Amino acid sequence: MADENSTRVGIGEAGPNDPEARSDAWVRVERRDAGGLEIAIESKVAAMYGEAIRDQTSAVLAACAIEHASVRVIDRGALPFALAARVEAAARRSGAVPEAADARPPRRSGTSAPSARDRRRRSRLYLPGNEPKFMVNAGLHGTDGLILDLEDSVHSSQKDAARLLVRNALRCLDFGGAERMVRINPGETGLLDLEAVVPEDVDLILVPKVEDERELQRIDQRIGEIQARIGVRRSVWLMPILETARGVENAYAIATANERVVALTLGLEDYTADLGVPKTREGEESRYARERVVVAARAAGLQAIDSVYGDVGDEEGLSAWAGRARAMGYTGMGCVHPRQIRVVHAAFAPSVEELEKARRIVAAFREAEAEGRAVVSLGSKMIDPPVVERALRLVREAEELGIGEKGAFPSEGEV
Repeated sequence: MADENSTRVGIGEAGPNDPEARSDAWVRVERRDAGGLEIAIESKVAAMYGEAIRDQTSAVLAACAIEHASVRVIDRGALPFALAARVEAAARRSGAVPEAADARPPRRSGTSAPSARDRRRRSRLYLPGNEPKFMVNAGLHGTDGLILDLEDSVHSSQKDAARLLVRNALRCLDFGGAERMVRINPGETGLLDLEAVVPEDVDLILVPKVEDERELQRIDQRIGEIQARIGVRRSVWLMPILETARGVENAYAIATANERVVALTLGLEDYTADLGVPKTREGEESRYARERVVVAARAAGLQAIDSVYGDVGDEEGLSAWAGRARAMGYTGMGCVHPRQIRVVHAAFAPSVEELEKARRIVAAFREAEAEGRAVVSLGSKMIDPPVVERALRLVREAEELGIGEKGAFPSEGEV
């Protein structure tokens, strides 16, 4: 028990103090100058896991160099990665914690393979960075990328706690085959975000509200410094989000800022607000920006990834939007709910008609090649080599997605 004569030093709280919270915990740390640790635990599973909760709480406090404190933990199904983050956040909020303190939980066995620069990015699903309940089974959704969001979905008063939670999630959770993405905050807060997530095998950083290339150069430099300090060499890609008129006008300079940039995307809510116009279902007000981003991305050899479609209940509107995006040259878009993933994947997949046309183009080209003819035609249309290359890419994409008969078409080197 804490010494009755000890003096309170500082108090810190973290996590939602809400009976309806799930997969989370509320932690209160009241530091004292003597008396050791007094830990009170409330949990529906205390009989089975109470000692484990107590042990982990003690371990995190020890890592934060806290020897004397009265601690209260209300557990609402928190997994160890979330509990550790809440205890650490409360500990840090209670007073000075040594800069070198390392309260990270053990890393899960095995590490994620680095993400390829040109990997498929049809869909990316946003997950609020301060809500562990959305992270736990996120790898089951089948999205190409998962974004642990530290920006818009996190209140300004909770940035520090969310940063620790996202860091722990990257260390401890298996997100399956999804690319591990984090949207950081703008400015100096974003640099703090990088310090937390770069060491944890993050694949891609989404950078919000980018308006010129200097912002990306600073982030590139900081990532390099962090990796040099910890002795890790792993690809960390960047996806700038253009959300203002100035950002859109500087799209090509941003796309070519450094070698980490692999894709450009848009934030249309902020962009239309910057223009002073409402965002509509049809999107005519943002057509110029969307076309400019595609051209800039393609000119720089990058992927063009469209914005999100905010109306979760409007699957028809989402399908139409995604179809137009693909026709413009986009290769994917963002999702704000798991139910959107299926619709987006369908919209960005080659259609039966497209595949059939691609098959006929390749067959006609090979026939002409075998006969020594320099001119190739399909019906009344001439076929040039770039058309064949596009057809081959389409077929290969279909094979990778499990559409069509694998191995039925030649590789690009054979044509």
